[in-house]
Order: sequence, then structure tokens, then C-alpha cells
Amino acid sequence: MPRYRYECTSCGDVVMVFHRIKEILTDCKKCLQENTMKKLLSTPLAIKKKTAVNKKVGQTTKEYIEANREILKQQKKEAKEKTHEPS
Repeated sequence: MPRYRYECTSCGDVVMVFHRIKEILTDCKKCLQENTMKKLLSTPLAIKKKTAVNKKVGQTTKEYIEANREILKQQKKEAKEKTHEPS
């Protein structure tokens, strides 16, 4: 269900309500006045995907895997060079 913001013209209370498109909120629950709620305009939520130009799907993921693989090799090498005392 869509969400809508309403403002009471009497007390100035702003509320966010989820309801159907054809429903309208008219009465303020805070000051109990009738026919004082005014629907406010709101910006629609638009989710934009950030994609790199000229890259195939999964190419970025493969690049990160390769970069981390090199880091892991370095860490393994450093761990082997360190001496550990047995407990």
C-alpha cells in the first residue's frame, strides 16, 4: 500500500499514513477536529541502479574477487613467515 503524508490545518500535526489510493484521511486524531487534514505532496521513491558503462554483468564482482585473492595470498605468505610457539 502507498504511504501518504497529511498535515492538520488546525494544529499543524504531520502524520504518515498507509492506505489505499481511493481512501482519504479527513479527521485529525491529535486535536480531534473534523475535515482538517490536507494531503501533502511527496517525492516518489525511485531506486536507481548504479552500473558502469561497457561492463558485463558480474565483471565488477570478478574484479573484486581477483583483488581479494591477491590480498589473501599476501596474508598467507606473511602468516607462514611468522614463527608461532606451540602451546
